[in-house]
Amino acid sequence: MKLLALDTATEACSAALLIDDEIHERFEITPRAHARLLLPMLDGLLAEAGLKPAQLDAIAFGRGPGSFTGVRIAASVAQGIAFAADLPVLPVSTLAALARDALQRNPAVQVFAAIDARMGEIYWAAYAPDAPDTSGAQGEPRALTEEQVTPALAVTVPAGTDWFGIGTGWGEYEQALRAHFAATLRGIDATALPRAVHIARLAALDFAAGRAVAAEQAQPVYLRNQVAHKPAGR
Repeated sequence: MKLLALDTATEACSAALLIDDEIHERFEITPRAHARLLLPMLDGLLAEAGLKPAQLDAIAFGRGPGSFTGVRIAASVAQGIAFAADLPVLPVSTLAALARDALQRNPAVQVFAAIDARMGEIYWAAYAPDAPDTSGAQGEPRALTEEQVTPALAVTVPAGTDWFGIGTGWGEYEQALRAHFAATLRGIDATALPRAVHIARLAALDFAAGRAVAAEQAQPVYLRNQVAHKPAGR
């Protein structure tokens, strides 16, 4: 499989190229520079692999939640490449990408992923590791809640005894979030940002499950003000 993935939903700008099980990534923390850096990142990955967009099987993008402008950039670039090369698109949750990051490091935990949404709120969702596949590969994140945007004090945490917090929401509202978990919180990473490498891995699973969509159906998810609403899942 050949899949190109990108994410600009937060301060990070990243791109990844998955070829079978090998993956290469570009990642930079560059607030307000996504539009300038993203296309060179994508072009560089394709050039190094000797590929053109038409040779890909699909393109994936971080569909949010996150920065309104950043999510729009990712969706527009993914749609543009998909239209030009006649490719299907795989929109992937940025919160699920964070959860996958956490599970790769802490496979036995449940994950509470939170992104700072400004205005006193966070984007959040809770995940558990799915069962490993028949090869014994690490379980991927399975959503326990819908994605939501609320104040940190208003989140609802599912039952569980081993939680790991990840994302910038923990950096801004650690004290308020910790109050929901008490002794069940095993650790946090408040600096983690969504990465295209995790978008790519989740998208590959979605592609195999037949969840790719046409370019015009690949829409961003904002959550705030109910601009868009998606059910739990990737």
